[in-house]
Amino acid sequence: MNRPARLTHKQVESIVGRLAEDKQVRRAMPVWGRLHIDRQLPFIVVYRQPPKLEDAGTFHLAIGAASYLLASGRASRLEETARLIEGIAKVMVEAYGAFLIIEVWAGVDGPEMPVGAPAYRVCHHKDARIDSTAEELARALLAQRVLRQSPTVSTTGRTRVAPPGMKPLFTKRALDRMGVYLVGVEVAPVYRDADGEVYPIALRQFSRRMSIAVDRAAYRFTLARTTARPASYHALGRQAFVRAVREVDSKLAEIGSSFDPLLLVTPVNAEQAWLEFRRSKFSRQPVFHYRPLPEDPRSLKSRLWAIRPDRVEDPTLLYLFRDTQAYFDRQINLLFDIDRSRFLHTSMQIFGGVEPGLLSLANQLLDMLPPRAGASRRSTLSAQEFSGLATAEILCYRESVPDFGVFPEVRTDMYSGLMVSSGQIFIGSEARISSARADALIQHEIGTHVVTYYNGGVQPFRLLREGLPGYDEMQEGLAVLGEYISGGLDAPRMRTLAARVVAVAAMIDGATFAETWQLLRERGFAQRAAFTITTRVYRGGGLTKDAMYLRGLSGILDYMAEGRSLENLFLGKFGVRQVSVVEELLARETLSPPRVLPRYLERPEAGERIAALSRGLTVTDLVKGRGKRS
Repeated sequence: MNRPARLTHKQVESIVGRLAEDKQVRRAMPVWGRLHIDRQLPFIVVYRQPPKLEDAGTFHLAIGAASYLLASGRASRLEETARLIEGIAKVMVEAYGAFLIIEVWAGVDGPEMPVGAPAYRVCHHKDARIDSTAEELARALLAQRVLRQSPTVSTTGRTRVAPPGMKPLFTKRALDRMGVYLVGVEVAPVYRDADGEVYPIALRQFSRRMSIAVDRAAYRFTLARTTARPASYHALGRQAFVRAVREVDSKLAEIGSSFDPLLLVTPVNAEQAWLEFRRSKFSRQPVFHYRPLPEDPRSLKSRLWAIRPDRVEDPTLLYLFRDTQAYFDRQINLLFDIDRSRFLHTSMQIFGGVEPGLLSLANQLLDMLPPRAGASRRSTLSAQEFSGLATAEILCYRESVPDFGVFPEVRTDMYSGLMVSSGQIFIGSEARISSARADALIQHEIGTHVVTYYNGGVQPFRLLREGLPGYDEMQEGLAVLGEYISGGLDAPRMRTLAARVVAVAAMIDGATFAETWQLLRERGFAQRAAFTITTRVYRGGGLTKDAMYLRGLSGILDYMAEGRSLENLFLGKFGVRQVSVVEELLARETLSPPRVLPRYLERPEAGERIAALSRGLTVTDLVKGRGKRS
């Protein structure tokens, strides 16, 4: 970024001209700082760097906003800084009728701002017309704990609003003449130590909290003083994709797409393992073989931690990227640990274990739903026949979305398995799929996993296609819900989901492969069905993912009972923790609504079942048949 020696009238006119056309502006300021404005917005956050003292970290409190100015606080630079803000304000007042400046600075130790405790002082001119905005800013700051503490927040009216040792940007008379309002925020700098060294985690917390508070105050000001009517305070957040965001997202997504942990821990010798287990008279765990790793985990780790999310200014996206980086690190650890004793511990870090309530629900379902006699004699489809049905389903989607999906692949290295990897269905060559279950499986695999992969791929963030932290639980819960809405969630399927939880719990408690297999036999499962469930759980050294199906379904039902949008969950692959982030990014118009929705939602019975879900149903209600009533 080229830094000019001074800010000329011509440069100001160029900036103002771009803003008048509602274009993004990102420019370096003389001496130090930069200007970033996403688009026409009725506010700007200003930070002026103190000329005679170190002020480490404080500028980060401003850069989370969609409109901010970092500038030198030297007295010799005040005129050009004020001239720039006045030019910006003129455009915004013409567009909105009023304009708000929020200036941020670090406070000094004193009775109202004690050392070591989070504190803010909101300052404004003694003018009742701005009181509501200052009060909303104070409320927003007070509502957010920092460093696990509730901050101290005060509000004061002044004749002079400016950082210590600096002149105000504008006099009160000049502000009135321009139609501009000014609020100051003094922050106790507990995000650094006495020597000026920044505490990075604390600073990120302060930056995130300040960003939210600024948007809330700007929203209150917008409704009270301007002609704009944004839907929520999130609508005033960042929309523009700067280079750092694109680069971090792209590099993380490249890492995420380079390996599939679930495919890599799926045995390639399932049939031989079954024969080995049977020959041992069901007493010894068979030896499982896995696919060679496509990349060296150490190389993946080096590339992963070379990515620098801290270059991203947006606090929401910074949180998302850092969380994803740590999540991918744990997944790479899983590759390191295949067939090692620590694999189970790594798996629990990623997928969790089995909570007492979840185990109780699983046992309740197994007690409620006795095994069906003759279930093994149902008609079945071959792998090729099921592949044909899945292909036909994808073709139906392509009638309205020509680039949707990839056709299924029948694979000899999976034997009887079925899974989706990178948006493509893989079917084991010897798979036999129950005819009665075929439609439900198609809605599970295509209606959820392929649909969300496609929708994530058309969003500006590639990570929404690869999967954000914890996406597996949301995906599997949503997929099982799709089975229910499409009318295919029958009692044998629910027994299987419950048995997976019981098997995971037994494995965590130290049961051997044979003991867990025997436990499932005692709960009414056939020999081969019990072996399949046990294999899924013990593969790799102990994979706890299968407990997620029932947990995820229960979580989705709670979500639906709150009356929240089901459609938004198909936007991409994300977890429960990111729902509020996705909703925020939708409100900002950074993300767009899902381009494709599952076809089962178009079925006549879907609306009735969704309506029942919104009134509140439990997992046991689904198997009792309550969900069928309108």
